[in-house]
Amino acid sequence: MRHASVLLAVAATVLALAPIVRAADGTQPEIKREIATAQPVGQLHTLRNIPEACVRLQGQFTGDATKPYTFEAAPRERCAQRAAYVDASTLKKAPTAKSGWILNDRISVPRTDAPNCVAVLEVWRHEGNTAPPALDPQGRSRLYLDKPQATGATPPLFTAMLAIQAKACD
Repeated sequence: MRHASVLLAVAATVLALAPIVRAADGTQPEIKREIATAQPVGQLHTLRNIPEACVRLQGQFTGDATKPYTFEAAPRERCAQRAAYVDASTLKKAPTAKSGWILNDRISVPRTDAPNCVAVLEVWRHEGNTAPPALDPQGRSRLYLDKPQATGATPPLFTAMLAIQAKACD
């Protein structure tokens, strides 16, 4: 009997999340992933690592009805950064497919004690226009720290934002 109630609760959660998985404009993420493991209130958990930008996205349920979920980008030390992470709140416009951003990932995290309480985080990326340096006489592309780099190149960008603030978290 207990297994049936657990199965029913999981099925109800999946059905409740079905509308969340598709964006309003129909954009599908590049990375397809299952719903994350349910997390308790107050426990900091890793949502995703972005090795190109040397950041780890981490979040937690707060238990506060006005702001039930928070997340942050924690920098990783000793990392060779190949892309930049930009806080979505500093962008002039929210990232959209129409503005050149690509929906890279959508992470759905339910709360342990309230399975209908789900936070959805979207990770967006923007292609940069960097190119490797010209080949030297030995046929190698090299960077020299004591010589200035070419200007005008922009690195690939990543950003993340809460697509849906956790609902039903009373």
